[in-house]
Amino acid sequence: MNGMLRRGLSRPEPRLLSKRYLSSATGGGSAGTTEGGSSETTPLRPRPNALTDEIIRVDHAGELGADRIYAGQMAILGNGPLGKTIGHMWEQEKEHRKQFEQLIQQHRVRPTIMTPIWNVAGFVLGAGTALMGEKAAMACTVAVETVIVEHYNDQLRQIMEAPNPDKELLATITKFRDEEQEHHDTGIDHGAEQAPFYQAMTEVIKFGCKTAIAISKKI
Repeated sequence: MNGMLRRGLSRPEPRLLSKRYLSSATGGGSAGTTEGGSSETTPLRPRPNALTDEIIRVDHAGELGADRIYAGQMAILGNGPLGKTIGHMWEQEKEHRKQFEQLIQQHRVRPTIMTPIWNVAGFVLGAGTALMGEKAAMACTVAVETVIVEHYNDQLRQIMEAPNPDKELLATITKFRDEEQEHHDTGIDHGAEQAPFYQAMTEVIKFGCKTAIAISKKI
């Protein structure tokens, strides 16, 4: 377990984002690297309006944090009864993160400078609550996903009220919102509300998530 925790905390944040951002200054295409090591080019799009820029930056940060939370939970509970359930949610979060990394590249959006901090904080939150037990881990999931679902709903309203709604971004956020709601419901179904100090713990986690969202929107 200690070895898994060390690997999770020491996992370096991919340097691809900074390269993507720097490459946008040239106005040309940006090359990405797949897990298999092959190179792929993602076409750049016109620079986004302020709303799209903010949405992509903050949602990328949020999905990064969610990815690391489930990584922390898996490091502690991956071999237990909840391992398969947590693993399924983690796979979806990794796909969410991958999609927003592609959108950051395509739209040439500057990632939040808080990325390294969210990387570590997410893992610590996931592992820390998992060490308190399965129900505490599920309470963490419920708290985080409650904030994310509300956040995505707010964004969907903003996009639909915009003069020229980004239909692709609208569809992406709608899909991810529905999957985050499923994660929330999974946490409830697996005893989140029976966790020790459930109310206090979830309120603290919600406050932390809302603070991270507010910060990531701007810097």
